Amino acid sequence: MKYIGIVKEPDFEKRICFLPKEISAAINQLNLKVFIEKGIGENLGISDSKFEKAGAIVQNRSEILERSDFILSINEPQNFNIGEAEKTIIGYFNMLFYPQRTEKYLNKNISVFSLDLLPRTTLAQSMDVLSSMASLAGYKAVLKATNYYNSSFPMFTTAAGTLSPAKVLVLGAGVAGLQAIATAKRLGAIVEAFDVRKSSEEEVKSLGAKFIEVEGYKEGKNAGGYAVEQSKEYLAKQKELIHQHISKANIVISTANIPGKKAPVLIDSKALEAMQPGSVIIDLAAEQGGNCIATQNGKIINHNSVTIIGDSFLSREIPQAASQLLSSNYFNFLKHLVNSNKKEDPILSGCQVIYNGKITHPQLLTKFEIA
Repeated sequence: MKYIGIVKEPDFEKRICFLPKEISAAINQLNLKVFIEKGIGENLGISDSKFEKAGAIVQNRSEILERSDFILSINEPQNFNIGEAEKTIIGYFNMLFYPQRTEKYLNKNISVFSLDLLPRTTLAQSMDVLSSMASLAGYKAVLKATNYYNSSFPMFTTAAGTLSPAKVLVLGAGVAGLQAIATAKRLGAIVEAFDVRKSSEEEVKSLGAKFIEVEGYKEGKNAGGYAVEQSKEYLAKQKELIHQHISKANIVISTANIPGKKAPVLIDSKALEAMQPGSVIIDLAAEQGGNCIATQNGKIINHNSVTIIGDSFLSREIPQAASQLLSSNYFNFLKHLVNSNKKEDPILSGCQVIYNGKITHPQLLTKFEIA
């Protein structure tokens, strides 16, 4: 019999990665036992008794970390005393951007899967934490913008006059960007969207937004559905086109990111100075440097009467919905991991960072070789 261990997240984290429904499924379908730390669901108003009713066993933190075969976590487990026993840690660690996070696991009997590295394939969709959280972040980004924007989103016609609708520019039409477009349109805004990928045009237009395209984008053969770095010539054309549109925008939602790399700067000083007073930028790429030159990760700043919000974790502000999606993602991955009998499994190899204390992910190996 193998054990799953789930401990409380750091204080800044309101989401949890496994709910009672998935605990029951892990016990009944996968023949696993589940340990939880006391009070794990208190941020969501879920009592320990609900977890126990689902079959979980409440234990203290040290006991869970010591006895569990699988440790599930959103952030890296805190105060984790790594012993000799074999363990598999499953989480959402962004180790390509923070390679130093691997160091504590090296030369230990530890394997680590980071679900943000899952390949973007049809089979992996039900496990895709990035897409789940990005969808919520795109939605929340628009709602957050409404709190800081000093006018209305839809057009208002009254006896006192007419208020024009907000103009929203979305930079990056991936999962977060598309959800931002849909939400802004529902609120009555005029929406434009930019993305380097020509393939995004149809999706953007289907949501009622105008698509802005820069000619000359090069796809990466092994990018797995993610954006890749572009030439200097392309980036120069891109910035000029964005500058033309950003000067007319009231709200900018920026979502452009490249796995393991610094986020591309799409809003440079020239573009920022051209923005109208009272405008708002929500930068969802803040953790990796941000798409705006002035973004400060985790902070809200005012730059010449433009509000810039740098936050890559807006899903934390809707923890109930986020936890529901994460719990489903984690269970589906765990089910695949337990039941996989393939010698070469592209899903597992795609997101495995460490195996028995050795780095296995090729991009991470490259980073250590460069260092």
